[in-house]
Amino acid sequence: MGNDDSAIRNFEDYLHSTFHIKDLGPPKYFLGIEIARSDKGISLSQRKFVLEIISEAGLSGCRPAVIPIEQNVKLTTLEYDTSLSSSNEDPLLKDPSGYQRLVGKLIYLTMTRPDICYAVQILSQFMHSPKQSHMTAALKVVKYLKGCPGLGILLSCDCNMKMTAYCDTDYATCPMTRRSITGFCIKLGRSLISWKTKKQSTVSLSSAESEYRAMAKTVCEIVWIRGLLSDLGVQIDGASKLFCDNDAALKLVANPIFHERTKHIEVDCHFTREKIQEGTIITRGIGTAEQPADIFTKPLCQRQHAYLLSKLGVFDIYKPSA
Repeated sequence: MGNDDSAIRNFEDYLHSTFHIKDLGPPKYFLGIEIARSDKGISLSQRKFVLEIISEAGLSGCRPAVIPIEQNVKLTTLEYDTSLSSSNEDPLLKDPSGYQRLVGKLIYLTMTRPDICYAVQILSQFMHSPKQSHMTAALKVVKYLKGCPGLGILLSCDCNMKMTAYCDTDYATCPMTRRSITGFCIKLGRSLISWKTKKQSTVSLSSAESEYRAMAKTVCEIVWIRGLLSDLGVQIDGASKLFCDNDAALKLVANPIFHERTKHIEVDCHFTREKIQEGTIITRGIGTAEQPADIFTKPLCQRQHAYLLSKLGVFDIYKPSA
């Protein structure tokens, strides 16, 4: 890639003289990702891959689900079952390979499907000893995909070159370790360019601490993306705005005084404040109901899931226009 057409052609000629390459032109299908161009921008989806997953799971004739994971589901490993009866009702799968293949494909699908990131992150924790409840939850994700197989990312041609980030956590949500879930997403203009759902590596002692850890991880991603774009000759306009829905975490950013409640996260505090002082990021508050990163940290009801998904800027080119 580059912005010098003559240099690119010279490099292609050199490669062709050595390896006999063939220029296939603009990509349309690459490693399962379907690439479509229009006057609105570039669309990335994995519709063919999704249909293959649905067919292999034997769910081609099933009724689609409206959400990828139920709100009241708490998945655990066998040793965390509280009684013998629950263990008998929810046994280990005799052959875990089917579950492992399915979840592996869902992990690959998250490259263009941010809406299933939270569910897949939960399911991927049980790859070694999956239970029947885990397989049921995985099939629930496939049923959800059946309702929107063509959903993908739209890289809009209307871009103001301003970077916006959203971060959130679900405090102590893991029933086995009580670690929090970090979720963030980063947009360049109206285009979603980065997102992540991940369990935090340590147990946080408060919701403010878990939110601040999520904020620090998001700042790291912002700094890396800004550096990458700079190397490619793309300049970001102004500081990147970072939205968080936790007032305590936002006050920690503005408070230059460290005390014993913040000593566990002092490194994160120093790093985040440094980037604020440099003018790399600006922190802002946002209401929980308007927080797009909420979709990466917890299961939501159908209405809120659809609303936050629309705020992420995903697009389905196969859906008939109204």
